[in-house]
Amino acid sequence: MPPDALAALQARLQHQFAEPKLLSRALTHRSFSAEHNERLEFLGDSVLNLAVSALLYERLQSLPEGDLTKVRASLVRQEPLHQLALRLGLPDLLKLGEGEVRTNGRQRPSILADAVEALIGAVYLDAGFGAAEALVRRLFQDVELNPALAVAAKDAKTELQEMLQGRKMGLPVYRVVGTLGAAHKQTFDVECEVSELGLVERGIGASRRAGEQAAAAAMLLVLKARFK
Repeated sequence: MPPDALAALQARLQHQFAEPKLLSRALTHRSFSAEHNERLEFLGDSVLNLAVSALLYERLQSLPEGDLTKVRASLVRQEPLHQLALRLGLPDLLKLGEGEVRTNGRQRPSILADAVEALIGAVYLDAGFGAAEALVRRLFQDVELNPALAVAAKDAKTELQEMLQGRKMGLPVYRVVGTLGAAHKQTFDVECEVSELGLVERGIGASRRAGEQAAAAAMLLVLKARFK
């Protein structure tokens, strides 16, 4: 990857890495190398949730805990993180194995969303929570935070089902097409098919249910673009 591409990403993040290897690892998918971004993603997920929680606590002072939880869920799920990844230009920067490249992994919402979390984790390790929290606030600075987000915080499978039923279509079909990793730490590669439209999208998760949610979220992105 050209050094200027990483320099441009750091400019967009407004964070210059003291340890450039952290940035490189955050952009490395498990299909490319044993030195991949999953541990950074795990860390970044927690940092993201805490940073967003603090932001919502400040901005939405009238909301009770239950609604704050729903608003947070609407912000940290796959779809908004995928959009952030596109804004950051991550598809062209990811390091993927040949199989993922052939199956359009650079555009897969689950991979891109995971990379955003990994970047947040990398910034946390590089410069501490303050720098990571500042990054999260920059990433969400254009998002209008309001109580209506609590209503919108449906899980992806429910939202997809309601969208299809509203258009008099049948329910989506989910299939596990592959598993990766040891038995105690598997990830599930799941397809979501909407047969009436001839569409199939994929998602990956730490459980079958999580994989189905990721696949549903990927399908929602396609359908929202088609039906808008």
